[in-house]
Amino acid sequence: MSRKYCIVPGFSRLIFFVFMACARMIGAGVVTDIEYGKAGDVSLRLDASVPEGNGPFPIAILVHGGGWSRGDKQDEISALFAPLTAAKFAWFSINYRLAPAHRYPACLEDVETAIRWVKMHATEYKGDPHRIALIGYSAGGHLTGLAAAHASAETRVQAVVGLAPPTDLVLDTLRRDSLSVSLKNLLNREAVNEEVLEILWNLSPINHLSKELPPFLLIHGTQDKSVPFTQSLHLQARLKACGVPCDLIAIENAPHAIMEWEKITANYKNKMVAWLKRVLS
Repeated sequence: MSRKYCIVPGFSRLIFFVFMACARMIGAGVVTDIEYGKAGDVSLRLDASVPEGNGPFPIAILVHGGGWSRGDKQDEISALFAPLTAAKFAWFSINYRLAPAHRYPACLEDVETAIRWVKMHATEYKGDPHRIALIGYSAGGHLTGLAAAHASAETRVQAVVGLAPPTDLVLDTLRRDSLSVSLKNLLNREAVNEEVLEILWNLSPINHLSKELPPFLLIHGTQDKSVPFTQSLHLQARLKACGVPCDLIAIENAPHAIMEWEKITANYKNKMVAWLKRVLS
């Protein structure tokens, strides 16, 4: 006896897209050097970690430090790989164009490109495009803060973590009484004058805050000589004044180098993961 089946067009399309998404899904493990964009003849690449299980899992986009002029997706930011993997995050560690070969805003543009790419490809890596945390260390923390402050619908995320982030470049430059070598490389400027101070003001995340920002977590060593701990204290106060939740983990007597934090306390990673799980739940 023959049978006739009624296929609802919308339902069949849904099944088709679910099937195609599953067909493209990447197996669990780390995949390296994936191209997420091109800037001229520069191939922009990231590494991705796919959790075991079905997902969708929360996502972390990692942005390394290095004074905007050095560093790599596998450098110091790698301290966060193991805890994020254990917590079943789909994480993506990105490279971006570095100064002085590529001046600002190349680095920020690359972070924004990476966010768009991750959102577009999230399901292939078992990630949830609606639960994304942007995590940056040092100069990477500056870029994550700036990307969040200037976010559009395409680049908006649900949480930001800054590890020893420079967020007030004017204050830091006045503290030094000169431009740092890193900022000279980034901006192609030498002297501190009104024009440079205006550029630094515009590049400082602390000057672009609003109540629309997602929750922030700041992690900072109290003995940081490169990016003073007060930078995070000031940012936390300004975020709270805007009505944005902001927690601060102070690592007592820790310097700027994130790899030294482990020797003082490894607990900051557990606290970070617990915060991410709560905010992205």
